[in-house]
Amino acid sequence: MDWSFLTNSNSISVSTDTRNLPAGCVFFALHGETFDGNRFAQQALDQGARLVVVDNAEVKAAIGERAILVNDTLLALQELAREWRRALGIRVIGITGTNGKTTTKELTAAVLQTRYKLLYTQGNLNNSIGVPLTVLRITREHELALIEMGASHPGDIEELVNICEPNCGLITNVGKAHLQGFGSFEGVMQTKKELYDFLAAHGGFCFRNLDNPYLKEMAGDLPTIGYHTGKMLSGTKLVGAYNSENIQAAICVGEYFGIPREQAEAAIREYVPQNNRSQLLHTEHNTVVVDAYNANVTSMNAAIRSFEGDTLILGDMRELGDYAAAEHQAIIDYIKHLPLKEVMLVGEEFGKTQCPQADTPARFCKFRDADALIEHLKEQPIAGRQILLKASHGIHLEKVIPYL
Repeated sequence: MDWSFLTNSNSISVSTDTRNLPAGCVFFALHGETFDGNRFAQQALDQGARLVVVDNAEVKAAIGERAILVNDTLLALQELAREWRRALGIRVIGITGTNGKTTTKELTAAVLQTRYKLLYTQGNLNNSIGVPLTVLRITREHELALIEMGASHPGDIEELVNICEPNCGLITNVGKAHLQGFGSFEGVMQTKKELYDFLAAHGGFCFRNLDNPYLKEMAGDLPTIGYHTGKMLSGTKLVGAYNSENIQAAICVGEYFGIPREQAEAAIREYVPQNNRSQLLHTEHNTVVVDAYNANVTSMNAAIRSFEGDTLILGDMRELGDYAAAEHQAIIDYIKHLPLKEVMLVGEEFGKTQCPQADTPARFCKFRDADALIEHLKEQPIAGRQILLKASHGIHLEKVIPYL
């Protein structure tokens, strides 16, 4: 498809959702198992779209010249994003990793924005739809782009780097996550390594934590600008010592792009975490560390190890497949020796674990879901506690916050 009628402009406006449809945009009729955007193509035009891109011949025939017929609308969206990225010639930084990629992206953006006109991934738009939409938000006014890429299956990162074509990149770390999709920890490593492979094949380089042996093995001979985990920067609004490597990564990227360390540290100190990621909340009754946007084996262990409070509220770690039972039990076996007052476990997987009922500092309680825990807290409220809230997003532990 020749997209030059769009890529010759200063910016491109696209939409995949008629609920968010800028006037004059190009509407891509994406579809999946439960929805078909082709059904909304005419509605998009009626609401002010310039053109619609469809992959249904009948819809094309009904609409006429204001519809572009393609074989696959998602592939067409990705193709347009790639052509736009090439037309811009902008420097692109790619970022992925098992844990900390969103926080590192946010911190790096805070640093880079002190000097550059930067476009960076908003929220969690880091998949096969989110990445091309992010790339298409870049305008000719931007000087840098920072693109986050997520993965849950082999080949996911390869697909995304071929859309955004980064000049340099950063893998925060590799750990046990999405094992149901990856099959094994080795599968995680191989998939994340697809970023390094792209950079090596296209004359790029990486920013790398020199203290991480897995990243060293994955990088091979790829040119590297290194940093160390270091100590937690004082004065930030982040909680959890595990954020030290996220901070050092952001500083390293900033220094490469000419931002002095002092300036980078100041920007990081001003950053306020959001979206239930490493947030410290002082409620009327308790102090709560909220880290409940996602969870996997590595991030769960890191959060617990850095927590200095007395109460854990933990929800299931999702997408572990055959590893789920063993990994959830391993968490229990570790925390049963910690000097805690109470451990509240939420979800089906934690519900299957064997918890100590005696000879342990903490009292263990299990709840089928967040709503059941809320009912418990209504009847038996807690106060004066230091609480860690950690779970996969699907457990919705954020619903519990108003009752703490």
